[in-house]
Amino acid sequence: MLLYGPPGTGKTLLAKAVAHESGAKFYSQSASAFVEMFAGLGASRIRKLFQEARKNAPAIVFIDELDAVGTARQGGGFHREHDQTLNQLLVELDGFDESAQVVVMGASNRLQDLDPALLRPGRFDRQVLVGPPDLNGREAILRVHTRGKPLSNDIDLVLIARQTAGLTGADLANICNEAAIFAGRQELNTIGMAQFEGAMERVLAGLQQRRVVTEKEKRILAYHEAGHALMAHLMGDLMPIQKVTIVARGDALGYAYFLPLEERYLHTKEELLDVMKVALGGRAAEEIVFGRVTNGAANDLEKVTEIARSMVFEFGMSEVAPSRTMRADNHALSEETKRMRDSEQARLTDLAYEEAQRLLVKHRVSLDRLAGALLEKETLSREELLAMLGLIEPESRASETVGTVRALPAAEG
Repeated sequence: MLLYGPPGTGKTLLAKAVAHESGAKFYSQSASAFVEMFAGLGASRIRKLFQEARKNAPAIVFIDELDAVGTARQGGGFHREHDQTLNQLLVELDGFDESAQVVVMGASNRLQDLDPALLRPGRFDRQVLVGPPDLNGREAILRVHTRGKPLSNDIDLVLIARQTAGLTGADLANICNEAAIFAGRQELNTIGMAQFEGAMERVLAGLQQRRVVTEKEKRILAYHEAGHALMAHLMGDLMPIQKVTIVARGDALGYAYFLPLEERYLHTKEELLDVMKVALGGRAAEEIVFGRVTNGAANDLEKVTEIARSMVFEFGMSEVAPSRTMRADNHALSEETKRMRDSEQARLTDLAYEEAQRLLVKHRVSLDRLAGALLEKETLSREELLAMLGLIEPESRASETVGTVRALPAAEG
């Protein structure tokens, strides 16, 4: 069995849990320990590991970081030791019969890089995705890691779980530990929501930086983040804004933090366009107010490019080819099709940018108010944002109509 997924999702812990529940002897080894400078040592270590497991059956052999030794064979003298080690692993996997009572489990962060021979039937043919937990999973993990910690009465683990969508179990454990550290530094007897919010910011955005920013740059940052916040409000319930700040954290000089109302896996074309408008709101605000743009929108542009690319290349959401994909790695595409594909990607991003500019010009007064408040306070909470924007009606309700059944036109005659 092969467990695969991003780092920190609990693949190793899951393998240990299987061994504990089964009562079998557990042999755990990182694949990187098999990779040696001298030829034959890696293969020898694999033989010894499997001999020991057979001798003490029933047993579970767990090979972590399988991609360290299981990547596709390259051939040539430089890769000879790697290839010999992988070949020995394949031999051991083929050497089991039904009476062996030895189960082999592996874990990898890069399933796509593994040698196809490892994944064929009879070897690691059972592949289980261990991805980031869903809402209920995050809540359960938070309860485990807060067990034994003194929590204040205002702690809402469900809310914290909602605010940490996409994070792994390791990230959640880190947040709980950071919250406890914050409480200790403040000499508090209990851990409150304020400490958890600080911990989430540290994990999500990085350490707070004491950077010296000029007044001119601070003004640009304020309008940039205000553009994101205002556009998020104008897009309705798609990306509810929770916080916006011009306090530097990690590599970011400022950021806007959004909290979806629910976890969803399906998104319409209209919603994806609205997400691009929010991402481009900062750059659009810069151009509207100052007449020029800065390099502060680099991450925003990267995100928008990826969304537009997926819409055209994978989701069939382009107007030139709405019913087929046009992947970048498809060499069968004609040059004309590739040109249309790239042109359509540019059209979608330009459309989103122009719409963001139009809406920010329309609501320029609110943009100025938000930027002024950010210059004064540096950070605005959801309550403060709603007090300033609550009376403005959203310009898009794409997310509210998702799943609504369209009425059929009345039959004639």
